[in-house]
Amino acid sequence: MEPMRQNPRFRKPPVHDTVADARRYRKQCLAIAFRVFARAGFDLGFAGHITARDPELHDHFWVNPLAMHFSQIRAADLLLVNEAGEVVQGARPVNRAAFVIHSAIHKARPDVDAACHAHTVHGRAWSTLGRPIDPLTQDACAFFEDHAVFDHFNGVVFDQNDSERMGRELGQKKALILKNHGLLTVGQTVEEAAFWFLSLEDCCRVQLLAEAAGKPSLIDAETARFTRNQVGIPQTGWRMYQPLHDVIVKEEPDVLEDE
Repeated sequence: MEPMRQNPRFRKPPVHDTVADARRYRKQCLAIAFRVFARAGFDLGFAGHITARDPELHDHFWVNPLAMHFSQIRAADLLLVNEAGEVVQGARPVNRAAFVIHSAIHKARPDVDAACHAHTVHGRAWSTLGRPIDPLTQDACAFFEDHAVFDHFNGVVFDQNDSERMGRELGQKKALILKNHGLLTVGQTVEEAAFWFLSLEDCCRVQLLAEAAGKPSLIDAETARFTRNQVGIPQTGWRMYQPLHDVIVKEEPDVLEDE
């Protein structure tokens, strides 16, 4: 079966004329993603982080400041961190675990520009089982053969060796279930990575509910693979996220402030 062709009338990621414009837009998208996560209840103290690679300094990434609530983050509040973990732009400290995890992921995956990790209820619950999610629904098929389980927990991730192992386990996939820890997703854009995280958290919730109720019926591998090629591609992830992006821009315009 051939993948479904994309409708050319759908929205597409913008193309920028200058690095400055690209950087501003990427920072704004990152700040918006934190507001989306806050509305979804993905904030837990100062656990969790989303990062976006700088469009010019490819070994640098933008990240949220330590201990700042997701619902308050503006583009102006984001930190630019270099490959040594030093804050080169921004006035607040960086979460050490965020640097250790995300620096390894960005280094291992030069093809992606964003990564998300948060301590969500259903993601954490599912992670304790040490299993990938099954193709139970159309949404879960987006992750069929496209996510892995990192079967290792050694406390808060301050060890670069642990994060490098995460990068190797992730491989070329879009998501990683961190056993006894939570979820991690990546994408070619902030919007894509954020949507995969939202969707994977929801898929974990659905499978926990389904298995609590009985024995779920799985979608067969051929159909799951075909469906993944429809709903699990980067363009679909980006487009599925746009309504959430638009709501934040309309209802919380301060998120776009970059000075």
